[in-house]
Parts: sequence; structure tokens; C-alpha cells
Amino acid sequence: MKLSVWGLPLLIAVSLGGCQSLGLGGSPPAAPAPQVSAAPYPVDRFVGAWGVASYRLDKDRARTEAAARAQCKLPYVIKRGPTDGIIMHVADDATPHELGLKKGDDGKVYLGFAGPPGDAQDRVIDFVSDREFIARYVDPDTNSRYGTMVYVRCGRA
Repeated sequence: MKLSVWGLPLLIAVSLGGCQSLGLGGSPPAAPAPQVSAAPYPVDRFVGAWGVASYRLDKDRARTEAAARAQCKLPYVIKRGPTDGIIMHVADDATPHELGLKKGDDGKVYLGFAGPPGDAQDRVIDFVSDREFIARYVDPDTNSRYGTMVYVRCGRA
């Protein structure tokens, strides 16, 4: 059998392409995306009107909770997002974004954009109850600027 000048390279390319699709040559298959466990809190626990304040030292938490309750005169409203996340502001951005709850391998619950838990833009949820939640930014610089955020639900005793 006689191959043209273009026939041999084409035959080699087709043969190698077949090996590639069978996983016999070329680069290894991409690693699967990390699994994100479902967060232990329903989104509805975060939706509503909140008084917000922040602290930097743990000894200031009680005073900050009282300051957050006082902010209910002009509450911060968290809404449910179109893809079952929550609409909130992120650090240094005046536009609210839809964020998701995600549980990390470390057992912590994070609030942030889609992606692996614990990203620098995420917040760690330190405490959650029906009346309050406390969150702090993962990034140390952002956390030092904003502090640990206390959200106290408005309109409930």
C-alpha cells in the first residue's frame, strides 16, 4: 500500500488520537473537583433583617451584640438568591453578590463564592442560632479591617 505525502502524518495523528481518547498517551486526566459537603444550616436561617456590628477582641463580643441590636433601626437585609444562596455584600465591594454556604474538610462552615471552602474571600461562620450569627473573614488583612461581624436578627425577642 502506497501512502501519499500527507497520508502517513494523517495516519499517525489518527492513531495517536485514538490512544489519547483511551487514556493511553498524552497528559493524565484532570483531577476531579474537590467535593464540597453541604452546609449544616438552611439558607432560610440567614434570610431576613439584621442589626450588624463588629469587634476585634473577644472580650468585646457582648457589647458588640448590644450594638448590633441597636442597628435594627436601619437593618441590613439578607435575601435568598436565585440559585438558593444568600445575597450579601463582600469585602470592599458596594454591589451585593450571591454567596453560598459550604462545609470544609476542616469541619468549619464557610460563606462565599462558588469554589473550595476556605478561599481568601470566604467568611468562616463561627456561631449560628435562630437569633444571631457571627462570621469573620478568612483573609487576615480583610479580617483586621472589618473585624468579626455579629448579625443579630431584628424583630425577634
